[in-house]
This record gives sequence, structure tokens and C-alpha cells, in this order.
Amino acid sequence: MHKYVIKRLLLTIPILIGVIVLVFLLINIVPGDPATQMLGDSASPEAIAALNAKLGYDKPLFQRLLIYLKDIFLHFDFGTSWQSGKPVMKEILPSFKYTLQFAVLGTILYVLLGVPLGILSAIKQYSAADNILRVTAMLISAMPSFWMALLFIYIFSLKLGWLPSFGVETWQGYVLPVAVFGLSGSGGLLRTTRTIMLEAIRQDYVRTARAKGISERRVIWHHAFRNVTLPLINTIGIGFGALLGGTVLLENIFSLPGLGSLALRALNGKDVPMVMATTIFLSAIFCLIVLAVDVISAYADPRVKAKYTSSV
Repeated sequence: MHKYVIKRLLLTIPILIGVIVLVFLLINIVPGDPATQMLGDSASPEAIAALNAKLGYDKPLFQRLLIYLKDIFLHFDFGTSWQSGKPVMKEILPSFKYTLQFAVLGTILYVLLGVPLGILSAIKQYSAADNILRVTAMLISAMPSFWMALLFIYIFSLKLGWLPSFGVETWQGYVLPVAVFGLSGSGGLLRTTRTIMLEAIRQDYVRTARAKGISERRVIWHHAFRNVTLPLINTIGIGFGALLGGTVLLENIFSLPGLGSLALRALNGKDVPMVMATTIFLSAIFCLIVLAVDVISAYADPRVKAKYTSSV
């Protein structure tokens, strides 16, 4: 299995390099120069030229790209923020802590809601419970997460006054954002779980287990559910990565000090090093999550284990 892990890790490296190059080129081919954006059109040509030289923008594009790649891979240096004057990673890492917390808690919530309810919907197919769960899942999936966030703020903060509408000074500040993160993903996970569970319980081995007189609980959890864990691992892992990268709007609605809010402030302030660093950082995290999901799936899949064990 270690050969499979090394192979997947080596495949991730060129993907990360490609992401860095693509982000750098997309941002830097935009017409204009940073000195004019920072100093304004009223600045003298000498001042603009001096600032561009200080920032390294007097060099050709591909030379700047090579310098950027060297700084990242040799020194883990993503540049300096034009707004704060600090290294961008010193601002990204504290903000990412909050984004990671909300993504983890939101993932736990949507797994606790989506998987059991999806299994219940499958084993109660075409019943009243199944119909209610399917309609609810479709409504949740069709509801934009920002609209759900505004609705929750209106009900639980403005009308009832139970929870704060912004900030994370106390544990109550986590409730509404985590609820939105979790509920917005639970509908899709419920429908996915229901679909793959229905396929599993119609298989011959499940019918054979029932014919042998095994209890329905053991048939569902020991025979059917064990064979749907692999696609669920992939779905949950990709969903977790999507939560990490899709928090920009929700973090700003709830005024959370996360990476999404930092990226939006940098975008509004035309802070190019921060915008590039946050985009590359989130892309790298997503690639690592996909790698982790592939490795976990490989360990859970006996076919992959047998293939790489037999080749040793």
C-alpha cells in the first residue's frame, strides 16, 4: 500500500505546481500595474516606476513567475501583503483556523443528518417518511446557503434573540454558521446515501442474508451499509473540501474572522499577493483532502489492497 500512497503523492505535486502557475498567470495578465492601483493616477511616473521596481513588477512576467515559484518551494514565502505590510502567511494561518473549525463542525453535522436519514429513507422506500425526507432534502438543496443564513439570522437573532448574528466571542456564535454549513450539505448527502443504499439492499448477497434468517438490523448495518461506506467516504471528503473553499459569502454574512473574509477584503483592497496566496492555499488544501480521501478509500477497498499487496 505504501507504493500507492507514494504514487498518489507524486501525482499531487505537478497538480499543485499547475494550480500555482495558473493562478499567477490569471492574476498578472490583467492590464495595469500595482503601483498605479496603490498610489492612484495622480502619482508621478517616477514614484510609480520606483514602487513597481520595489515590488518586482519591472521584470518580465515569466521571470516573476520563476521567482514566485522559487520563493514558495524553497522558502515557503508567498509574498507580503500590500495592505498590512506583513507576510501573507502570518495572516492566512490564523484566519484558516476559524475556517477549518467551521468546516469540521459543519461536516460532522451534515454527516450526522444526511447519512442516518438517507439510510432510513432507503429502507422505508415509498413510505410517508421517505416522501417527507426526499421533499425536505430537495428543498434544502434548492435553497441558497446565503438565503438560509439570512433567514436564520432573522428568526433566531432578530425575532427570538436567542443567538448572536455575528462574531465568535462565545460558543453561541458558532451555532448559526455551523447550522447553515451543516444543513446546506445534508440534503445532497441524504439523497446520495439513499441512492447507493437502495442499490446495496437490492443485491443478491443481501437477499441471501435475509433468506438465511439474519435479523434485518444486521442485514442493513453489517451487510448493506459496509458496502456503501466507500462511496460515502468520497462524497463526505469532497464535501468537506467544498466547505473549506465555499465559505467566503457565509463568513462575511456572519462576520467571521475566517479565510473567506480575509480573501474578500484582499480582493476589495486590490491586495494581489494576498488574493493569490489565499487562492493557492485553498487549492492546495483541497488537493491534500482529495489525496487523503484517495488513500483512505484505498485502505477501505480490498481490491486496491490486494492489487498493491500482490505486486510487492
